[in-house]
Amino acid sequence: MIALTLPAQDGGSFTPPSVETHLTPFFSIGGFEFTKQTLLVVLSVVIIAWFFLAAARKGKLVPGRLQYAGELGYNFVRNSVGQDVIGAKDYKKYVPLLFSLFFFILLNNLFGAIPLIQLPSFSHVSGPYFLALLVYVIWIGMGVRVNGLRYFKLAVVPSGVPWYILPLVVPIELISNFVVRPMTHSLRLFATMLAGHLIVMIAGSGIEFLLAQESILLKGTSLLVLGGAIAMYMLEALIMVLQAYVFVLLTAIYIEGAIHADTH
Repeated sequence: MIALTLPAQDGGSFTPPSVETHLTPFFSIGGFEFTKQTLLVVLSVVIIAWFFLAAARKGKLVPGRLQYAGELGYNFVRNSVGQDVIGAKDYKKYVPLLFSLFFFILLNNLFGAIPLIQLPSFSHVSGPYFLALLVYVIWIGMGVRVNGLRYFKLAVVPSGVPWYILPLVVPIELISNFVVRPMTHSLRLFATMLAGHLIVMIAGSGIEFLLAQESILLKGTSLLVLGGAIAMYMLEALIMVLQAYVFVLLTAIYIEGAIHADTH
């Protein structure tokens, strides 16, 4: 927690509660900084790999708890996202990507709800930017692979639009599909993780600040702040799950739009 000292009306000083969002790196190699976020990303890969390898190690007709949990997670992404959005004909080849993205984002988001860790990895924008760029390259690449260079025309010229409206529609579609789409894909994840994280942290700092006051009334007010912080904590946990789902759902929608551009 950081402190900002301001002059008070009585001539003293007032230190409002605040939080530190830039963490000191554990070590640096050239321009690369190994921070807590980096450690959590590496840890998430290890945990996900261990869990699903362990779940699949002894496949049984009647699954145990671990195998059932692994199959449930896999089937959710495979059927509810891949098959339902991309279509039964083409979805299978994209399931590994969607599956990996979903659980990678989900676990890194849920780190923010785990006591002592309490830091969603994607509350720093570099991670969402990288994932959005990866998806951006994939869906454009698949669009070109399936439709050839004609894909770029299909992406910016909607079917059935009169020719005299095209000078207005084409620039809008170009900006929307190739500029706004990847930006919103990344910033949606980053902004929600950062905002939820900051709200809970500031509420916790506010409780600490109120408890340190001499006034009994202010100390009692900290209970109201605590109630609000618990509610926001539960809401943030829900948003963590939803944002992992939304990111992967949009990925599937973009891929489906790219490979089926000629039918839209």
